Amino acid sequence: MRVNQLLTYSTKLQLLLLLGITSFVTGCSQYSTGRLSVGYHNLNAKFNAYVIARDKMREAEIAMRRNRKEDYNQILPILPVLDSLEAQPVGDLLQDVIKKASLVPDRHQNSKWVDNAYVLIGKARLYKGQFTDGIETLRYVNAKGRDEEDKHEGLIWLMRAYVETKDYNSALSVAEFLRSQPLNDKNTRDYYLVKAYLHQQKQEYILALAILEETFDLLPRGEETARIHFAAAQMYDFLEKPQAANAHYKQVFRNRPPYDLSFFASMNSLQNEALTSNDVSTEGGFKRMLNDRKNSDLRDRLYYSMGVIETRKKNYPQAIRFFEESIRQTTTNTTQVPYTYLEMAKVYYDKLQNYELAKAYFDSSLALLPRTSPQFQKITERKDVLDEFVKQLTTIRTEDSLQRLSQMNPATLDKFLDGVIEKEIEEQERKVKEAQKLVEQARTLNANALNFNGDPADRFALYDPVALNQGKLEFKQRWGNRALEDDWRRSSKVATLLTQTDNITPVANGQKPVTLGGGDITKLTKDSPEWKAKKDAMYRNIPLRKQELDASNQRMEDAYYKLGKIYKFSLIEPENAVKTFMTTLERFPSTNYKPEIYYLLFLTDQKNNQDSWKTKLLAEFPNSSYTRLLTKANGSIAATGNLELEALKDYEKILGLYQKANFSEAYAQLEMAIVTYSGSKIEDKYALLRIYLLGKLQGREAYLKALNSFIKDFPTSPLLPRVREVLEAQQSTSIKKNG
Repeated sequence: MRVNQLLTYSTKLQLLLLLGITSFVTGCSQYSTGRLSVGYHNLNAKFNAYVIARDKMREAEIAMRRNRKEDYNQILPILPVLDSLEAQPVGDLLQDVIKKASLVPDRHQNSKWVDNAYVLIGKARLYKGQFTDGIETLRYVNAKGRDEEDKHEGLIWLMRAYVETKDYNSALSVAEFLRSQPLNDKNTRDYYLVKAYLHQQKQEYILALAILEETFDLLPRGEETARIHFAAAQMYDFLEKPQAANAHYKQVFRNRPPYDLSFFASMNSLQNEALTSNDVSTEGGFKRMLNDRKNSDLRDRLYYSMGVIETRKKNYPQAIRFFEESIRQTTTNTTQVPYTYLEMAKVYYDKLQNYELAKAYFDSSLALLPRTSPQFQKITERKDVLDEFVKQLTTIRTEDSLQRLSQMNPATLDKFLDGVIEKEIEEQERKVKEAQKLVEQARTLNANALNFNGDPADRFALYDPVALNQGKLEFKQRWGNRALEDDWRRSSKVATLLTQTDNITPVANGQKPVTLGGGDITKLTKDSPEWKAKKDAMYRNIPLRKQELDASNQRMEDAYYKLGKIYKFSLIEPENAVKTFMTTLERFPSTNYKPEIYYLLFLTDQKNNQDSWKTKLLAEFPNSSYTRLLTKANGSIAATGNLELEALKDYEKILGLYQKANFSEAYAQLEMAIVTYSGSKIEDKYALLRIYLLGKLQGREAYLKALNSFIKDFPTSPLLPRVREVLEAQQSTSIKKNG
């Protein structure tokens, strides 16, 4: 009886214990809203998942920050660009973030850390370059999140994701929504930074700076704040406000910047001081920086800045010397080289009008410039223009030189060609002697290397035959077999221009130049068959017969015509265009290009009587298509309705070229269309499109001038308010001597 009672008591105890455990487990379900369950899952979600994922995210962000390579030649982005390549070294960490953070929504649905976990997952996916998945995750936080502050954080990251994918309209929509929300301090700071970053990416620097100026008080002191101050200073530099820029360069030093950042801030600040004052103390500042051993691998950047200063002072020869010194000072870090070549190209192109050298330096810059650089597309377009320009100029000079040779009497020409061969032999002898000298130097170095008894690591590189051979191998792998000559590193060397008949080897178009390479040419004599063969090859290039002379003249005529169009439509140099067209008419009075040249002179020759070219075109070519273009605009041929329809069609065609960034061709067609459709209903649209093209092709000064002209020329245009708004915005960024 007692045993039975004890068994019954034990069974009841077990049942109660089982019931208690079941009740506890049921009460701690992730789908329960009970206080015990929520507390349990809050604790586990935070310390077993979220905190671990958060710490791994911080570790990944610190690693990415340390490995980041900044390009100080470009305006630094306010926030680092989300680059999947940059995140590859920390890919495992980011995957762990996603794995750990995913445990929260999987196992702890009723905890308060679900929204935070989803934000971490979204951020990790953005860092990994998985923008579609990241955006979907962050949108889910906004749609299903329970905590308003977490939803705001998710929306801020969503806005940044839209900026990175260049979906600026969506980013602005998110920004407009957040603007009306009560954000906490952290979210307010992050919102301002992303909003400023958005406008910076859209190149709306005034708006970006206005937002940043309100944000700096919210930022803690530190390296990232120093970086943002530097980006702000660069934007002020771009807007030609050096004093405002220097105020931010000074703030860089107050935020514990890394050495490279402080170096570039110091250098840019000195550059601004040199440009805004005549104080020579800035030269001493550059000298101190050059003499500082810590800057030994940054001297190329210092000489580059000194060259920029001389360019702004219009001291172009000194600027070129500093740029050349910058190239010579380059060490292992070659990131500065393409930008130095680019500045040299700009000086030769914009200031000195030496287009052959400009082309060479644009080629060199383009060969080394990162394709992601904002200048890459613009340089490519300008390079294409210069390639064609140099091609036509070379043709003119070559054919002109060859024709001068053809006018020599036979005895003088024969003697001249003998002299050309003799000079080339002398040049080859000089190169052979140089090569022998280098061989002797190499032998001496090898002897020194073999006699070296110290640590191999301390051996001077040029004394080490192994290092020398390795260097030669690396050189060939990168550059191929290059001749020992000037400008060997240029990707496309400047063409040899045949301008002087006393030191040229004539070359006709379509034929290979005669070279004296191979064999021992120094032993050639005038009586040898080889000498005669070389001279005969030169004779074949000279247009001695009428048929050959006619072909040479045709090549020259085509080149003059094309060169004039390049001057007018691509280089935007109307005076040179007029001179070239006039030369074409003078040298080739029967040219087939005459009606088009008359029409182009009518459009271009502003200083002389334009009507004279119109009169000539009407009188000499009454039935040409160019005559119809002139009369169409006056209504003599086309009815008004047809004129408007054609004007609209041509406008859409030119606008399409503009939208495809084919600015030179768009401008060429627009210049003709403006005259053709003068008086049409969309004449103001043509004028506005011309303003945009001038801004792209000729820069800010021409852009502002064209905006002012539009206001005077089209006072009743419905586009006028828009033009005034743009002009006011641009004028606010104009250079100010005191600010």
